[in-house]
Amino acid sequence: MPSLDDLRKRIASVKSTQKITKAMKMVAAAKLRKAQEMAEKGRPYSDKMNLIIQNLSKAINDPMNAPKLLVGTGQDKSHLCVVMTADRGLCGGFNTNIVKQAKKYFNKVLKDSKKLKIITVGTKGLDQLKRDYGKYIIKKINFKDKKKLTFKDAELIGNEIVKLFKDNEFDKCVIFFNKFKNVMTQIPQSQQVIPAKQENKEKEDENSSYEFEPEEDEILEDLLPKNISTQIYKGFLENSASEQGSRMTAMDNATRNAGDLVDKLTINYNRSRQAAITKELIEIISGAESL
Repeated sequence: MPSLDDLRKRIASVKSTQKITKAMKMVAAAKLRKAQEMAEKGRPYSDKMNLIIQNLSKAINDPMNAPKLLVGTGQDKSHLCVVMTADRGLCGGFNTNIVKQAKKYFNKVLKDSKKLKIITVGTKGLDQLKRDYGKYIIKKINFKDKKKLTFKDAELIGNEIVKLFKDNEFDKCVIFFNKFKNVMTQIPQSQQVIPAKQENKEKEDENSSYEFEPEEDEILEDLLPKNISTQIYKGFLENSASEQGSRMTAMDNATRNAGDLVDKLTINYNRSRQAAITKELIEIISGAESL
């Protein structure tokens, strides 16, 4: 049974931890509002970019000569997976959920006897993947030194993906991230960026018919690489909001759990103290009676 001194130290330690988790929750809540706003503002832009590419692809007269980023290599032998996670922990299941989604895809690719190549963005994803999938990781990227990710950072990754594609390193590219829904819910996503995903269902839109100048092929040559960077940046924004929401929830739970533990330890401490006092009184009374 722990001594009274040990219990006092344990209570003080848990209270200190509770202060830290409460402060982290408040910081995450402050960051969440801006991150959520940026994620919601970025969605229409990335969706519209996809819609324009869809319209351009429908207007192409010769699909055989269309840009490879749009139609792919015509093969499905090698897959590049970009797993986008955080560089920091203490955010609940945020990183783990992305990795789980990615692992399902990895296992399917390997089961079909296809080549798998992985780029990790963020140290937490790398830490979880390097043990089982380390031999498939071809590049490790992190932004530990950056407080805020910008479109230029997404463009660096996008350019690397395009370079690998032009070098015939893969046939299909998929990115993994978390889509922010609310503070309690973040949905793991897998989005194909190469070749550009074709919509099965045609959308009726009064603005869906355009006349393009210059030709569609020329526009797509410039637009497709930018679209890849745009989708990656969207993943950054969604991840940022999801990370803060998940951290806020995790720290709130940790703060409440610490409070419950302090209550239990305090009850245990009081009982032990009362038992010690009772024992001392019994010894004093027994000593007095023996005299």
